[in-house]
Amino acid sequence: MIFLRFLQISALFAVFYPPAWAQDVQRPQPEISSGFGEVSSASGTDFMIVTANPYASRAGYEILKKGGSAADAAITAQLTLGLTEPQSSGLGGGAFILHYDAKEKQLTSYDGRETAPNLAGPFLFQQEGKPMEFMSAVVGGRAVGVPGTPALLKEFHQLHGSLTWMELFNEPIKLAEEGFTVSPRLEKMVIEAKDRLSKFSQTAAYFLPGGQALKAGTVLKNPAYAETLKDYSFYGPVRFYRGQIAADIVQTVQNIEDNPGLLSVHDFAAYEVKQRDPVCGPYRAYIVCSMGEPSSGALTLLQTLGMLEHFKITNDAKGWSLIAQASALAFADRNLYMADPDFVNSPGVKLLEPGYIKTRAGLINPDKPLEVIEPGRPESWDGPLYEQGPDISKPGTSHISVVDKDGNIVSVTTTIEGAFGSHVMAHGFLLNNQLTDFAFTPIDKDQKLVANMAEGGKRPRSSMSPTIVFDASGNPVFVVGSAGGSRIIGYVLEQIIAALDWNIPIEEAIAMKHTLARGATIETENTALEQGLKALENQVDVKTLNSGLTAIQIRGDSLIGAADPRREGLALGQ
Repeated sequence: MIFLRFLQISALFAVFYPPAWAQDVQRPQPEISSGFGEVSSASGTDFMIVTANPYASRAGYEILKKGGSAADAAITAQLTLGLTEPQSSGLGGGAFILHYDAKEKQLTSYDGRETAPNLAGPFLFQQEGKPMEFMSAVVGGRAVGVPGTPALLKEFHQLHGSLTWMELFNEPIKLAEEGFTVSPRLEKMVIEAKDRLSKFSQTAAYFLPGGQALKAGTVLKNPAYAETLKDYSFYGPVRFYRGQIAADIVQTVQNIEDNPGLLSVHDFAAYEVKQRDPVCGPYRAYIVCSMGEPSSGALTLLQTLGMLEHFKITNDAKGWSLIAQASALAFADRNLYMADPDFVNSPGVKLLEPGYIKTRAGLINPDKPLEVIEPGRPESWDGPLYEQGPDISKPGTSHISVVDKDGNIVSVTTTIEGAFGSHVMAHGFLLNNQLTDFAFTPIDKDQKLVANMAEGGKRPRSSMSPTIVFDASGNPVFVVGSAGGSRIIGYVLEQIIAALDWNIPIEEAIAMKHTLARGATIETENTALEQGLKALENQVDVKTLNSGLTAIQIRGDSLIGAADPRREGLALGQ
């Protein structure tokens, strides 16, 4: 489609730029590990909310107590997260929402992903013929896309809210004006990012008052954010996209001295939330649904589960080796094909056709790892083959899971990309660095184009995987999602297998030591698995894996919620 305009000039580019296969971008962990705490869990029969931050959970809980819908509670929780967990999500970023309407038995998904400036081109992150160092691209204005969250929240409320729009702002505004207590996790993250945060005056004044990093226990106020919320509650998102807030963000981004961005007021005015078809597929006796492209979450997750359905998965080294092989094969397809469907002729759900899944599953060897990990090609698809982009995104993110009194469900994953996003603040919130989710090198040695290269107006590929699982009768049984960049898919996969294959209680499953694979190497926190995996000839990398899971299990009239002990989440129900 839009790629066609590059075909005639790609050979010219190759004269001046090295091939994609020869370049890789070294990216840091999404957010630093801040320790392993207790699992927060709750049970109830009326409603449940789980977020990665206690202030957000409590604010959403009060909305549910007032009779608000799952959508209302999720919106209030997001507005609060932008204040109390600012490094992960907020009004300067984007989100994907999966919504289940219990009365209509209808599942809908909403794409509030950020978009690239119209002036962005495929070599956005190249300098002197080489891809930029990752953090050099992150910090500043170059990687800032048009935020989608303000437009998304308002449209979501119009479609699924029950309380008034302004009621959803009371607690976030109060917290911003009166202050919230800085958590140990936020303190650690500010200390780690101190040098980058100090580059910009507004950011430094907020996170480094007097030149010193925020201390845990400090009461932190954000009057600028309070004023933004008041404006937003009264006018809606219009001033974010066609007014003063948009103009101020553009001026800020364009005038960063050493790494300016390309955003214009016209980019903001052109932004649209997109309603997408959820992507669903079978696993055992269940139906698993998640977010389609431009997120790679659903397709990669469902491909992996589809391959694993051909095996009995045991909770031991042999079972995890099977999980790793299926995941690696799915990631090979992800890296080749998946991107913004408005710009790329992707196979999409053809990657989930039973015959293709069976062929891919046939490559898996229960007794030894894959010798070759390559993408496949569905027989029913005759589109172009793109280059397999080498980069694996690592954004900082947050997830909200909600079930309301009427059985409506929200699973929303929300982000500003890296921890502290671009590190640039405007109107009391941080701006995203979402454009670094595009491939840094757009063509390969054979002049093939990378599907996820940057283009004006395009949405970068994501791995966010807001998920709802249904039983064979169509009743929802499980809500889950996570933070963690491209590892999100593996984290959500673990929870689904733990719940559906192994019957592990949600409170235990969410505290499991992680094991996942995005390629030939298996990453694991589980030292007890290490020797067994190596005995099967697997490459194993033992490391800390920092997820941010929130989940709700639904068993008849019973709700059980749990939050990842690796963060500071809280489950609350009634």
